[in-house]
Amino acid sequence: MPQRAELSTGEALVGLLEAYGVDTIFGIPGVHNVEMYRALPRSGIRHVLARHEQGAGFMADGYARATARPGVCFTITGPGLTNILTPLGQAWSDSSNVLVISSALDIRDSAQGRGRLHEMIDQRGGAAAVTALTFRCHTPKDLRDAVAAAFAHFASQRPRPVYIEAPLDLLKEPAGEGWTARGLPKRPAPNAGQTAAAAARLNAAKKPLILLGGGALGAGKAAVGIAEKLKAPIITTTAGKGAVPTGHPLCLGQVMARGGFWTLVAESDAILCVGSELSETDHWNNALAIGKNLIRIDLDPAVMARPHTADIAILGDAREALELIAKDITDRKGKAAASFDMGEPDALRAMLTKVLAVIRKELPEETVICSDMTQIAYAANEVFPVSMPRTWLHPVGFGTLGFGLPVGIGAKFGVGDRPVAVLIGDYGIQYTVNELGTAAEHKLPIVILMWNNNALGEIRDDMVRKGIQPNAVTLMNPDFQALARAYGVNAEQPKDLKALAAAIARALKAEGPTLIEMTPRMVAG
Repeated sequence: MPQRAELSTGEALVGLLEAYGVDTIFGIPGVHNVEMYRALPRSGIRHVLARHEQGAGFMADGYARATARPGVCFTITGPGLTNILTPLGQAWSDSSNVLVISSALDIRDSAQGRGRLHEMIDQRGGAAAVTALTFRCHTPKDLRDAVAAAFAHFASQRPRPVYIEAPLDLLKEPAGEGWTARGLPKRPAPNAGQTAAAAARLNAAKKPLILLGGGALGAGKAAVGIAEKLKAPIITTTAGKGAVPTGHPLCLGQVMARGGFWTLVAESDAILCVGSELSETDHWNNALAIGKNLIRIDLDPAVMARPHTADIAILGDAREALELIAKDITDRKGKAAASFDMGEPDALRAMLTKVLAVIRKELPEETVICSDMTQIAYAANEVFPVSMPRTWLHPVGFGTLGFGLPVGIGAKFGVGDRPVAVLIGDYGIQYTVNELGTAAEHKLPIVILMWNNNALGEIRDDMVRKGIQPNAVTLMNPDFQALARAYGVNAEQPKDLKALAAAIARALKAEGPTLIEMTPRMVAG
């Protein structure tokens, strides 16, 4: 290859990402972004070739959620961006730090409608709908500043995706100097007066209650310390699963969708809510809002004002705020235990609970479980116990089908030797089933647990509840066993729950991924 006197801007970009600690990039090269790939072979960054930009975006999201480090993607102009918008929407709604860097048409010829390859009139505008920050760069300095701003945001603000676009002519320009990582800010420190006031309210309360969201995943130890002193029950959102071990006597788990949750809220005279919007997808009751006795801790100032009214609104890092509050909490006498009546499960929930019990028994405690929008995962959100943070990854806000498999792949690249499992449905897996090729290529020993009921089961049941004759909810599925093997993936179809346990045990030891096809007949068998 010919020697080049100076690095291009595309080459310097790779070195800058490495300087910020990036070790993995998910993406797909194309004629528009190849300059971003020039320096990759001589860098220390591993590139993971996805089968679709949607898969690449979800992989970056899974990497970010499992590791608490930003997940990074390279994509191309136009269709590359539109394909990755769905994962960006999921990352935005679920507070995940994902960085997408895309090529764009030349500075002198963009948005003119001349029929250029991959042309969009407003590419940046498309990304702006589902990101916290967007940048269009015109000079090498712009690109350096945009990357710095992205990592400053990731280090100090509410986790959310960032989009940067670099025009084709800019990527080829000489890079110049200054491609070094800059110092990063920390999250804002909570106000000591407010944390003292919060502790006083909690100490005076007769029925304190603690609610933990995804923003509290790093603050579980301090939250447990407060709960044990107050003898206060802890409830988590789905995103907050694992912040506190489900088996702790004060942890009620994710019960927000149950009617009894609002009874607890109404009876509580001090509610400490940490790192959660308390949104519709947490409790599925948009008609109710907490109007009093609420203490909120969050990184996002907008969360403090909507829709629930906070008496004390503490802006800052969750762990630091809870540690300050814990110092002023008085230790109460009595037994540290809490209970919650989940009610009698219906036949479907009872069946799924049996399957989930086998899965939980067989998977090691430290397994990162990546679930999809499927009935078995909805049941698991409530009944599947986890004891460690960042081990339950679910598409809560945007609610995207096809999330589980590529997120599991991204998580596996992030957590290394720790086991990773995917919990997905027969319909959802077909959104991103092509990423079986990525998992097989890298010999990732992921346990893919697919619930096959040959239907869009949740939608069918919702139609029945609403008096609609079920339609468009059954489908002709492929032979999943043959499809998996065509990708070089191990495949099993256990006939009963004992066989399911054995299949999971084999999958954990396998070289490469294993698809385990679970069916309702398996429970009856």
